[in-house]
Amino acid sequence: MTNSEKKIECDYSLYVASKASQTGQWLEVKDKFSQKIFARVALADANTLEKAIQSAIDAEQAMAQLEPFQKQKILLHCVKRFGEMREELTAILIAEGGKPLKAAQAEVERLINTFQIAADAVTQMDDGRLIPLAVTAAAQGYTGMIKHVPIGAISLISPFNFPLNLTAHKIAPAIAAGCPFVLKPASLTPVSALKIAEVLAETDLPQGAFSVLPCPREQADILVTDDRFKLLSFTGSDEVGWDMKARAGRKKVTLELGGNAAVLIEPDTELSDALIDRLIGGAYNHAGQVCISVQRILVHENIYTDLKKKLISKIKKIKASDPKSDLTLCGPMIKEEEAKRLKKWVDKAVKKGAKVLVEGQVKGALFDPILLENVDTSLEIYKDEAFGPVAILEKYKDFEKGIATINQSRFGLQAGVYTQSLNKMMYAWNHLHVGGVIINDIPSFRVDNMPYGGVKDSGLGREGIQSAIRDMQEERLLVIKQG
Repeated sequence: MTNSEKKIECDYSLYVASKASQTGQWLEVKDKFSQKIFARVALADANTLEKAIQSAIDAEQAMAQLEPFQKQKILLHCVKRFGEMREELTAILIAEGGKPLKAAQAEVERLINTFQIAADAVTQMDDGRLIPLAVTAAAQGYTGMIKHVPIGAISLISPFNFPLNLTAHKIAPAIAAGCPFVLKPASLTPVSALKIAEVLAETDLPQGAFSVLPCPREQADILVTDDRFKLLSFTGSDEVGWDMKARAGRKKVTLELGGNAAVLIEPDTELSDALIDRLIGGAYNHAGQVCISVQRILVHENIYTDLKKKLISKIKKIKASDPKSDLTLCGPMIKEEEAKRLKKWVDKAVKKGAKVLVEGQVKGALFDPILLENVDTSLEIYKDEAFGPVAILEKYKDFEKGIATINQSRFGLQAGVYTQSLNKMMYAWNHLHVGGVIINDIPSFRVDNMPYGGVKDSGLGREGIQSAIRDMQEERLLVIKQG
């Protein structure tokens, strides 16, 4: 049976206090290509949310007392089960997210890797340190020690574009850190998170340690405002994220809010087919619905014409199409309204003098790849996050000014720089106002153990297993007077 033929169940329970449950209220989930209903998921109500929160609070001590080997066993069970579920999980990603087959398969592998990295991290973490307190005569004979302890119950809100792996980047470190959690998945793609919950329910996690609750955004506001939570972790739009932070109260907040990532290409770079394919994949894979999608391509004037020709030639061959095909790079956008929003941005840019180098059709949620140049930098398509299959080509003359152009963005997640000059690599690292500088690759590069996050409007804090675990823990000091 192929991935596309794999049967997907119709109804999915939510998980409250570690147990499958149904409320009698349902959210219908559409196949993003066919627009047909392929599943229903149980919706949480206010009582369900309250039960989940209180259960997480009640589970704090049991979670904190889990030994490293116990947490590792839980995480490794997930690794094993997700490996057995590869075909089913791939089919779900294709259906509920419109994710092209190869990208869906890759995300399932990243899900498995993320839980494996967390399982490894549990037994490799530095659990504390000695502090030299006798820095004055008054402190003579005192010794200080610090250990890391779980912060407590946490709330997690995951996005639609990587509904398996970005959910894993919240759940796996929470388990490793010893924190009970309540997670709200994106309403457009909730099934993936519920499949993770299904596997968690098979483990020895303490009763009540986790809940996964599809629910409307307004009902989930308690996950933001309730002071019983010690941390809120949100991945999504910058507008929503900063509003959440303003209302989150005393809890710690971590935000991954996207950007409009740029790549800069120096003239010492070989204009190979591999480079062109990499740029195209970074811009148009999964219809550009990636936080670090290649949105701005800055090319040195000496190679601009040649690179532009190569890009145009290849992009013209790409059409938005059925994500079940292993030949599809660009599938549907998440919903037709998003395609309409992006089309308005493109049309506005064209009216302001932008040149369309490659243009395709827009039909429903299917949006063919577009390449623009001469775009007014004050427009949304340039300064905001396109989150769709649009890339902008621009010319630069001076390397330092090119770096400054990248920095003019209000975002700062990741940036790519192609150069063979060590000095320019170091200049980029020292001067780019971003969370990650990627040398000789696109800004879309990410592996699941690296610190990942941004500055400015791109967010606050870092994901990546070790970094996330630290955010979910706090230091506790012990002082001992000798003698």
